[in-house]
Amino acid sequence: MSEKKPTEIVTFGCRLNTYESEVMRGHAAEAGLEGAIVFNTCAVTGEAVRQAKQAIRKARRENPEARIIVTGCAAQVDPESFGDMGEVDLVIGNAEKMEAASWTPARALHANEKIRVNDIMSVRETAGHLVQGLEGRARAFVQVQNGCDHRCTFCIIPYGRGNSRSVPAGEVVSEVRNLVENGYREIVLTGVDITSYGSDLPGRPSLGNLATRILKLVPELERLRLSSIDSIEADDALMRLIAEEERLMPHLHLSLQSGDNMILKRMKRRHSREDAIAFCEEARRLRPDIVFGADIIAGFPTETDEMFENSLRHVDECGLTWLHVFPYSPRPGTPAARMPQVERGLIKTRAARLRQKGAERLRAHLESGLGATCPVLMETGTMGRTHQFTPVRLEGGKAQAGDILPVQLAGHDGKRFKGLLAA
Repeated sequence: MSEKKPTEIVTFGCRLNTYESEVMRGHAAEAGLEGAIVFNTCAVTGEAVRQAKQAIRKARRENPEARIIVTGCAAQVDPESFGDMGEVDLVIGNAEKMEAASWTPARALHANEKIRVNDIMSVRETAGHLVQGLEGRARAFVQVQNGCDHRCTFCIIPYGRGNSRSVPAGEVVSEVRNLVENGYREIVLTGVDITSYGSDLPGRPSLGNLATRILKLVPELERLRLSSIDSIEADDALMRLIAEEERLMPHLHLSLQSGDNMILKRMKRRHSREDAIAFCEEARRLRPDIVFGADIIAGFPTETDEMFENSLRHVDECGLTWLHVFPYSPRPGTPAARMPQVERGLIKTRAARLRQKGAERLRAHLESGLGATCPVLMETGTMGRTHQFTPVRLEGGKAQAGDILPVQLAGHDGKRFKGLLAA
């Protein structure tokens, strides 16, 4: 009889999934679960779902005796499509995956039902989960919020995550303190819509209030970073931190999606292109070294050439450094899927042009940083990231993951800096 392997978790998608995979890993280890492969899926695009199913089929071919469990947003939104796969033994929902009881051998290995997915919209609270760290990472993610109350016309995620729920501030602070005590020097606050943090809590504390509390109550924390934010919801306390708190890293990833006002309206976004430009200008005035990344969708339904050109110009108008470009992918059940669609070839062309613009902006950012010396958090012995989240390859030396080192930015290859340890 072959020896069973520890539970393996394969993660797709966002930082929140990365965090939740670590929670599941802890539950599985504590329960003594062995011989399972868990796929924590993403539903943001049709391509993400396709890749997950491809990986599941490959895992079954290579591990014929393993118990294959599928969870995550794609499993929550369309559990039957995974349940119909012969390779899959069990499908569980996004709420169920966070429950320790789901990972006991009795429930994970010997369950009679194949699909265990409940109504995510009925979930009203999100609890914090103490994790000791994140396997193989120099920084740790902390979930502060889950779900989304907004209904952008292109987005399936609220149906995978449910409505917005915030983790009480005391639980967040406890988890941050625990991770710092375990040696983590950078914490990333993550969630589905973190700028909506606190709207469901007593007193309605904001994301800025939460970040202020963390930095005050955990003075040993050296670097605090935010995951993707909705700039229209940035509160006064957050803007004060941007201006005054050096431990809040000068890098924000913005959920922009488009630079055309009509497309933004059809997406049911809550900001205009002018709002986004004004936010970037104000944040840069408060913190001159701040840099921005952004999500932009290419080829949203009804997007004309002129509308697309507005998005292309928006990259320069906002002064973006990194682009995360999504070729529009219709998600079944969303309003945008019923709108007049843009031809697929044109979507690909527009996405390529946006990516080229992003590459130009990144190169300009790298050029502007040459010669500077800055602190770099090492992720491996030779790779790390600056305070602005720019990747750096350390040349002529080696470090330990988790070290923060002064590095001279001596060159670049168009994608990352080449760095030398400063004397």
